[in-house]
Amino acid sequence: MSSLAAARADNFYYPPEWTPKQGSLNKFHGQHALRERARKLDQGILIIRFEMPFNIWCGGCNSMIAKGVRFNAEKKQVGNYYSTKIWSFTMKSACCKHEIVIQTDPKNCEYVIISGAQRKTEEFDIEDAETFALPADEERGKLSDPFYRLEHQEEDLRKKKEAEPLLVRLQKVTDSRHSDDYNLNRALRARLRGQKRKVAEEEVASRKLGLGIRLLPPSTEDGATAAKVKFASKFEKNMKDKRAAIKSSSIFASSMTSPAGNKLSELESKRRKIKASTASALLTGRVKPSSWVQQSHTSLSAARSGRNSVVLTRK
Repeated sequence: MSSLAAARADNFYYPPEWTPKQGSLNKFHGQHALRERARKLDQGILIIRFEMPFNIWCGGCNSMIAKGVRFNAEKKQVGNYYSTKIWSFTMKSACCKHEIVIQTDPKNCEYVIISGAQRKTEEFDIEDAETFALPADEERGKLSDPFYRLEHQEEDLRKKKEAEPLLVRLQKVTDSRHSDDYNLNRALRARLRGQKRKVAEEEVASRKLGLGIRLLPPSTEDGATAAKVKFASKFEKNMKDKRAAIKSSSIFASSMTSPAGNKLSELESKRRKIKASTASALLTGRVKPSSWVQQSHTSLSAARSGRNSVVLTRK
């Protein structure tokens, strides 16, 4: 990109009024080389990008801030440890804008929280974490004493002899496993092929049963649980349905509940509807009386011919 904006972005643009006697471009523009990061440089404060060295609890909202989270922190010198400077970092948490102050500890090669937060203590079991316990500060101080080392040298050699057979055996097993890469890769691929074949067989068996999911292999516990389940027979189910129908029916039965009575009531209701519509049309003058009589006789004869088993009585 060879435009004027690109030249200014790369800080290679020199305006026409600039001369080499005026110094650098930053001096010509009256600004610092670090721009906004140096806005408090007169107070001895420099804005840097600080990364949290460990997990902490925020003092404002009690939320956890994980290790590695970055902040725009104000860096300033607050003291010296011999010839090493002690730096202080002041930042604000993103969760509640609470101010956190952390300082360096050159003596212990550590960071110390001054205010605004609390360090999260994490303890692990040495055996579970498969690590070694570091000697305490007192023992590390004693190791500088030659007489102390001489007294514990025999004990260290004894522990080494006890642990040597186990270490040698583990080394041999590791060498045997990783010495032949071809056989190791072949065994791994054979195991994967067997697993894929088993999965394909289970999917085929599930499709035969009409299932869309793959079933797990059967077990004795599943068989015992399924044997304890008892399903009702067809006779018992029919008896329950009949009893439920009898209990839900009315005790006041009438002749109109029969199929013939139901058909008769339907025909009577249709007949009344036809008569009512014709009478309303006659009153409004849209239908003549002769057509009303003829239409009623036609509907009655059609109803009688369709239901031979039902006798209609004219009211």
